Amino acid sequence: MFPIPLIIIALIVLIIFASYFIVKQQTAAIIETFGKFTSIRQSGFHLKIPGVQRIAGRLSLKIQQLDVIIETKTLDDVFVKLKVSVQYKVIKDKVYDAFYKLDYPHDQITSYVFDVVRAEVPKMKLDDVFVKKDDIAIAVKTELNDAMMEYGYDIIKTLVTDIDPDAQVKAAMNRINAADREKTAAQYEGDAQRILIVERAKAEAESKRLQGQGIADQRREIARGLEESVEVLNRVGINSQEASALIVVTQHYDTLQSLGEQTNSNLILLPNSPQVGSNMLNDMVASFAASNQIGEAMKNNKKNS
Repeated sequence: MFPIPLIIIALIVLIIFASYFIVKQQTAAIIETFGKFTSIRQSGFHLKIPGVQRIAGRLSLKIQQLDVIIETKTLDDVFVKLKVSVQYKVIKDKVYDAFYKLDYPHDQITSYVFDVVRAEVPKMKLDDVFVKKDDIAIAVKTELNDAMMEYGYDIIKTLVTDIDPDAQVKAAMNRINAADREKTAAQYEGDAQRILIVERAKAEAESKRLQGQGIADQRREIARGLEESVEVLNRVGINSQEASALIVVTQHYDTLQSLGEQTNSNLILLPNSPQVGSNMLNDMVASFAASNQIGEAMKNNKKNS
């Protein structure tokens, strides 16, 4: 048996320990006296009457987050899952309402999120859900603020953090995206080919123009050289016909020499006997002489007449 003094001391110690309590920072404690609400204690050291008063509960005043996953259907009959994150906190001046008016705040918030999302998303097509997710979040926040303010809860922010369509729909969207990108790539490639063809045609046209100009300049210089050669031969007593015949023969032999220098040449020049040059010269001289005789005869006929 314990001595009575020790029992009294133990009771006193228990009463002392039961008489005080500590409330942590960003927390509120609800005190009841014989089951009736008495006060709300904020952070710090507090006293209560043991056996008469009790701590009915504690509420955190920190910002909390609730993630709600909703499955619904869009306007174009696509089932989609949305993850809505709701950030909320207990209003410091409405701890009483938050503690006594609402038993399950998470369930209440979840119900309102379901109601708003299933009212807004069916009005939109799937692509619009991705584009207008902020509008959905604003609609949820507005509805929750109006409803939860009465119960002492403040909705800080709502976010649509995930949009997850059916797997087949996502695969179809990826195929559409890939096909569109391939189409764009093909268009760019076609434009590049067209530009290349146009530029190549322009370059070829310019090359032909310059080539023609070069040939014209070459022929002009050849004509000028022939004219100078004839003048030189005239000064040494060779008339124009004989000079022309001599130039032709010289060019003929220059051509043969040029062909002989080309080892892989397939060109055959006919006739190609050693007498060709002299025959050509004799024929030309004879033709020029015949022409001169015909001209002299015509002049004599005119004089006689």
